[in-house]
Formats: sequence, C-alpha cells, structure tokens
Amino acid sequence: MTDHNEETGSRKLDHVRIVLNEDVQAKGVLSGFAAYRLPHEALPELDLAEIDTTTTFLGKKITAPLLISSMTGGAADVARINATIAEAANQLGLPMGVGSQRAAIRDARVAFTYQVRKLAPRIPLLANLGAVQLNYGYGVDECQRAVEMIEADALILHLNVLQEAVMPEGNTNFKNLLAKIEEVCRRLHVPVIAKEVGNGIGPKTARRLIEAGVWGIDVAGAGGTSWSEVERFRQQTDAGARVAGAFAGWGLPTSEAIRQVRAVLPNTPLIGSGGVRNGVDVAKAMALGANLVGTAKPALAAANREHGSAALVDLLQSFIAELRIAMFCSGCGDVAMLQALELERV
Repeated sequence: MTDHNEETGSRKLDHVRIVLNEDVQAKGVLSGFAAYRLPHEALPELDLAEIDTTTTFLGKKITAPLLISSMTGGAADVARINATIAEAANQLGLPMGVGSQRAAIRDARVAFTYQVRKLAPRIPLLANLGAVQLNYGYGVDECQRAVEMIEADALILHLNVLQEAVMPEGNTNFKNLLAKIEEVCRRLHVPVIAKEVGNGIGPKTARRLIEAGVWGIDVAGAGGTSWSEVERFRQQTDAGARVAGAFAGWGLPTSEAIRQVRAVLPNTPLIGSGGVRNGVDVAKAMALGANLVGTAKPALAAANREHGSAALVDLLQSFIAELRIAMFCSGCGDVAMLQALELERV
C-alpha cells in the first residue's frame, strides 16, 4: 500500500507535468482582459525612463506589482523549480508564493523543497495550505508550521472547491470552514490571504472572508489554467474524465472578479490572478482594482527550462517592460495613477 506522502509527491509531479505538457487552459471562459482597453495618451508628458512601477507589499518594497503565484513543492524533483523561481524573484525584487505545503507538514523530509528564504532574503514570501485541510485535522499549529518552515511574510489559505470535487482523492467537506479560517486569522502571527486557484472569488464570499479576519484576497479568476482540466488528465476512468471535463468553462472571469470584489471592498489588499499572460494584462488588472497581479503558468514554463533562472528573469523583465510601456502610453507615471485610471470597454 502506498503511503500518503508518496501519493502526495507523485500528485505534485503529475500536476507539474500536466500543466507543462497538456492543454489545461480553461475552455469557454476568458480572463476578460481583452474586453477592456487602456486609454491611449498620444502626449503623455512623461519620460519612459522615469515611469515608477515600484510599490509595497506586506511592508516590503517591490520592483513592480507582480507576484509569482504559488505553484509547487513537496517532491524532490520540483525543489529545483522553487529554487529557480526564488533566485529570479530575489534578483528582480518580486514576491513569490510556494505551492501547498501539506506534503511537508505530513513529512518533514520534503520541507527542503519549499525552503527558499536563503535564496530570496529580501522578498515577500507566501506560505500556502489548503483551507479545506482545517476540516481534516489541521489547525493553527499546522498553519504556523507552514509559515515558520519557509520564514514566510504571510499565509495563503487556498480555496479549491472544484478541484477537490473532481480530484480522485479530493477532500470535499467544506462545511463550517469560515469559523476555522477566522480562528487561524485571529491566532496566526502573520497576515492570511484567501486565494482561489482559478475559478474566482466573488464579492459576497470576499466580504465574508474579510469579516472573518482575512487580510487580503487573491481572486484567482477563471481564464487561465483550469485545475479541473488538470485533474481531467489524472483520471483513471473515462467517466471521471468526462465529469472533470464538464467544468472547463466554470468560474468567474478574472477581470470581473477583480472589479466586483474591489467594488464592495474598497480598501482590502487585492491580488488579481488567473490568465495573466503579459504586462498589459498586469496594467489592466491594476486599473480594474488590483494592488498586485499574479502569474503562474508562464513562470513555471520558464523556470522548467534548462537555464531556468535566466529564462524566468527574461520573462519577468518582459512583463515589467510591457507594464512600464502600458503605463507610459496611458499617461500614468506611477502605480497610484494606474490604479486611478478609467478603463474603456471594448
């Protein structure tokens, strides 16, 4: 019989392999960024060289409002990916999240796959656990261990209800979870961020989470990688694959999630992620109301290449250059001006 840790490790490798090699893009739902246009300013009265993309996140100055979102960890073969991401993030001064740390809470031998603080001493670093684990024996102690394990600045509690529902080994009891999230927020020594994984957090749920004590929201909307599609490729039966495949278009588009959550929570730290594929998407997400914008799959693909750190630095520098040009050409000298910009509907 396979033990839980081997199962979790092989699942982590499955996930990375599938995301990199299969078509797991959401189908029938788009991030929605294409529906918006940044207003073009033909005479911006700005110097491109002076455009200021810097901002702060969790009390630390960052080069641009760009987060390398949580992806992996928990198996020796993916430790290299987290190390590569950390090196690039530190070089550029950008925050990063690690993948779910449940594997390392179960088995301390894989903790090293997440431990990148030595490679990235300056950046905001986000720990990560599935919120549903609070219904499966986890509590404040495990959350604190996840934070201490990687010397994190905050903890992500991810909400992956659809993924768990279609995953063969999914944890599907989400009852009475909000009260447990509230207890974690009250007792944990760092801020808690609630994050979806690609199906979006809507305004009502975001408000309930903030009222429970969550510090920030990562809407992680639909339109990028679909985790029901990832799980479709892991199914052992045609019936299982058919069920998972029915949800490829499920969720709230990223652009709408950002806009709707910002409308009801004007002062909440808000991360926009889900289908963010270039710096123009970053600029649009910021103008829609995000404080920070996350991207995952493009970074994973770059980090997995032979000279991963250099490839990832190149990719992220492109994102930042595109963001800078988008700001310049819409007359925004800094991030605050970008956030105050009115987007046009196409």
